[in-house]
Amino acid sequence: MSGFEGSYGGHAARISDQAVMECKICWSVYDPAIGDPTRQIDPGTPFTLLPDDWSCPTCSAEPHQFMVLRDPGAEAHLQAQRIKAATGRLEADFTEVWHAKMRDVPLVNKALKVQAVGFRAHEGQFLGVLISPWFMNLILLPDTQDWSALVTGEKEVVDFPSGAYEFIHNTREMTGGYKACSLFSPMGDFTRQQDAVDVAHAVMQAIFDPANRAETDRRADIRARREAQIAAETAPDEADETAEPAAPTRRALITAGLGADLQPGP
Repeated sequence: MSGFEGSYGGHAARISDQAVMECKICWSVYDPAIGDPTRQIDPGTPFTLLPDDWSCPTCSAEPHQFMVLRDPGAEAHLQAQRIKAATGRLEADFTEVWHAKMRDVPLVNKALKVQAVGFRAHEGQFLGVLISPWFMNLILLPDTQDWSALVTGEKEVVDFPSGAYEFIHNTREMTGGYKACSLFSPMGDFTRQQDAVDVAHAVMQAIFDPANRAETDRRADIRARREAQIAAETAPDEADETAEPAAPTRRALITAGLGADLQPGP
């Protein structure tokens, strides 16, 4: 089924599974929540998945004669299409880097491949995890914004329910502007792609969990380092005991050691 006349300019891909369609000849309605009892079409069957020989039960008009009456899932569907397009460009960009520049680098993990995981809409942007054979990063992509002016290397602290995280700005030819927060590098702890994917999904869940905030908020780390610095300045003879504590790694903050507990795969 190639498209529907009068429906989003004839683009079937723009119609969600919830689209309620109306025959423009006899005004009969196809509601996916009801299906079509006359043709034994089960409730829950989207208009786009009707059999090729299906026609209007009232006037026998073909599916291309139907128009959209209403589509409750239209915006979510369109957003999902935009996420798919953006992450497709991201994966293509870094797959090219992998084949062109990184494949023979000693520290890469050849058991892994480039994969975008768990991307979702977040405050007008797209957030997810990018896995590659040499890193795993949190990635922010623009939705409708123009990030072409991002300056490579600039840093930005972004707040999430679990805390504040530092992202670095970058641009690539296919992806355009994006922001990245390092999780793992190198990727030697992972023996299978699925292990990395599981950790990526766990990260996406953990970053939106406010219960993690006390452990991950960078402001607390900054405050602790400043207090240690003041203590060292006021008691120089005890400098060894009041040395600045090591800042927790990004991996420890957001993954809570998930990668360290991975078991070898079959």
